[in-house]
Amino acid sequence: MKKIISLILMLAIVVGFTGCSSGDDGGSASGGDDNKLVVYSPNTDGLINAVMPAFEEAYGVEVEVITAGTGDCITRIDSEKENPQADVMFGGMNIANYENYPDLWEQYTSPNDANLPEEYQSYKGYISHYCLDGSAALLVNMDVFEELGLNVDDFKGYDDLLWPELKGHIAMGDPANSSSAWAELTNMLLVMGDEPYDEKAWEWVESFIANLDGISIDSSSAIYKGVSAGEYAVGVSYEDPCVSLLIDGATNLKVVYPEEGAVWLPAGTAIVKNAPHMENAKKFVDFLQSEEGQKVIATTTARPVNTSISNTSEFIIPFEEINVAYEDIPYCAEHKVEWQQRWTDIFIGD
Repeated sequence: MKKIISLILMLAIVVGFTGCSSGDDGGSASGGDDNKLVVYSPNTDGLINAVMPAFEEAYGVEVEVITAGTGDCITRIDSEKENPQADVMFGGMNIANYENYPDLWEQYTSPNDANLPEEYQSYKGYISHYCLDGSAALLVNMDVFEELGLNVDDFKGYDDLLWPELKGHIAMGDPANSSSAWAELTNMLLVMGDEPYDEKAWEWVESFIANLDGISIDSSSAIYKGVSAGEYAVGVSYEDPCVSLLIDGATNLKVVYPEEGAVWLPAGTAIVKNAPHMENAKKFVDFLQSEEGQKVIATTTARPVNTSISNTSEFIIPFEEINVAYEDIPYCAEHKVEWQQRWTDIFIGD
């Protein structure tokens, strides 16, 4: 890849664009270099570093990746819509983000989309799915559990997050600001009631928030990194980075999939409206959904959306060994603002 640029502050994202993305006219994101693709992405380095070189080799296209959080990427694309600089949003695309910003995306459905399970095929021809993200992975630090006098083998799922000994030792993000924390909340609401998303589930959420004891983590990476460092006993995280820690050799960590049910949500990519390198953007979507692209994804800690292709890592537990739950994605998107506000009200005590 030509470069991967990580952008931390939104001010730096907007102001610094000219300096990091332009050179001569042919090499700029908006210039005439047809052998280029500019990608904005909130994805992990592991997924980016696997997919992009493979795409470059397959198509001979030079890729520039600019990484930032989902909200920052969309805000930037929105600010640039009169003069688009990016070609593709790789990751972070879901129904809510499409419906909230419908004018930012180009309609395109890859021929490879038809090879995917029907429930994971394109959304309205705008969002193309390429992998499945596990939205419920409870990362446990076994050393901290021992210090707290807890048996890690007894920890099975969400209900165990209410153990009194864990009060103030749980890392959880803010569903109002974090896409991964939002996915975790909807997973909880799906499986912790008598019926999906009922009041009993919200009663459980209130008890869980009480056990957080005021802890709310600003970034998803700070959750799994904090658990790994021993700052927390357990983190409510997602599968990809948690399994990556195991692959990297962590021996004091354990990933627990809630026995009540764990959801895998399809991760989406979308082409930016009037993308400067439109044909390359379409090639990228084609590659992601192709058998070749899906096999590349299978080498990472994300699961291919083509479920006939299995991951290669021994640390990826087969679906057959997990209680997999299936979320009503449109229903959750419809209630997103309402549920985010309800979480916030409970958390601050209103």
